[in-house]
Amino acid sequence: MTSNIVPLRRSTSPSLDPMMALVAADMNQVNSEILARMQSEVPLIPELAGHLIAGGGKRMRPMLTLACARLLDYGGARHHKLAAAVEFIHTATLLHDDVVDGSGMRRGKRTANIIWGNPASVLVGDFLFSRSFELMVEDGSLRVLRILSNASAVIAEGEVNQLTAQRRIETTEEKYLDIIGAKTAALFAAACRIAAVVAERDQAVEEALDAYGRNLGIAFQLVDDAIDYVSDGATMGKDAGDDFRDGKVTLPVILAHARGSDADKKFWRAAMEGHCITDEDLVLANHLLRDTGAIDDTLARARHYGQRAIDAIGAFPGGAAKAALTEAVEFAIARAY
Repeated sequence: MTSNIVPLRRSTSPSLDPMMALVAADMNQVNSEILARMQSEVPLIPELAGHLIAGGGKRMRPMLTLACARLLDYGGARHHKLAAAVEFIHTATLLHDDVVDGSGMRRGKRTANIIWGNPASVLVGDFLFSRSFELMVEDGSLRVLRILSNASAVIAEGEVNQLTAQRRIETTEEKYLDIIGAKTAALFAAACRIAAVVAERDQAVEEALDAYGRNLGIAFQLVDDAIDYVSDGATMGKDAGDDFRDGKVTLPVILAHARGSDADKKFWRAAMEGHCITDEDLVLANHLLRDTGAIDDTLARARHYGQRAIDAIGAFPGGAAKAALTEAVEFAIARAY
């Protein structure tokens, strides 16, 4: 597969800075909307929501909505509320995910479920989902409502699918791609696609932006799954090796298991079933991942999907927005290096 990949254009240090600069004024409006909509007469709700929303995330998904709107020269303001809705969907899923996974760290901070408990985290996540749907309804477009509500349902399906695949070493690469296409890429795709709706562009433009976001989302998750093994907690903002200890059968594990010896396969099965999860086991897992080329090939696939994202917006005119969207893909890939 590596030989068929078209290399991405490489800058010295890809970052989200061009996108952040491009949408800075719009993000101020989005942040004001987020702050206003997370308020409640129940003090725990803004306290818990604010812990995650103000927790240092880059807000990449709402920025994609804004940047895609800029790509289409949209001059209105509808995308501000919709970008806030996208961020609320994302934040709600993070709150629920941390409960399901029993996570202790998120973006370098203790997770909300550790501080306030699982029931509060689930219920505040529900509150944020509700706020997102209020924002969609206020926009008044059934098309927007259909896109974002469908994405919300697909994300939930992806999370359930991942739960059923957890600790099952026989999980196939096809099923893994279905999982990440749902739990991660669906919201990237929807965040980009709704910009075409508010800009009143045709189906072809919608589909191009959907393809950009979907392929970027898959690349983003592939890189995340690789760096869970090769990075550290300070870099990732979560505990290193979480996927390994949680028995998440991600692509690096699928490839290493398929290519390993009988002894390797026995180790991977035991590890994914929760019997070999010490620090020493994680060191062995990393050795096997590198020895079989599983990490390199996972990142090669990420570059492949990243190139597909860039190709999807190839027909749009050049300019600051297109350059920023291109560099956002390069940033997603470069996090692994």
